[in-house]
Amino acid sequence: MSRLFVGVPTRSPRTRLDASGAGRAGGGDSRRRRLVEAAWGRYHFLMETTHFPGGDLIAAGLDDLRQGLETIPALLVSIGAARLSRVGYRVPQPLSEPEQRLYGLLAQDDPAAAHSRYNGLIRRLVSFERAAECER
Repeated sequence: MSRLFVGVPTRSPRTRLDASGAGRAGGGDSRRRRLVEAAWGRYHFLMETTHFPGGDLIAAGLDDLRQGLETIPALLVSIGAARLSRVGYRVPQPLSEPEQRLYGLLAQDDPAAAHSRYNGLIRRLVSFERAAECER
């Protein structure tokens, strides 16, 4: 089995797919195909998030959530938890009511700019999610 990325097994160049999508290298190996599909589902865990727009915020938010911190990046990741999970990121225990908590945290720093900062952060989150979906 060849390896394209660290820890991600890929299909052998000699393996052909039949009409059902099962791999056939000689006698056929559906177990290997399932392992490859599972590994590709975990692909995003192995790559750097920072090469996507807004990736710095997402990486910081994931780290903060793992540590149980309530920060701006952690709240942002909690807002996008469902979509990030669908793309392949493991989001540890998202915070409850993240939209209101994020806005409240931003309003504490600068009430006049809270709305525009909130919208800017949401735009960065959506930009990251779209880029990650395209990469998938």
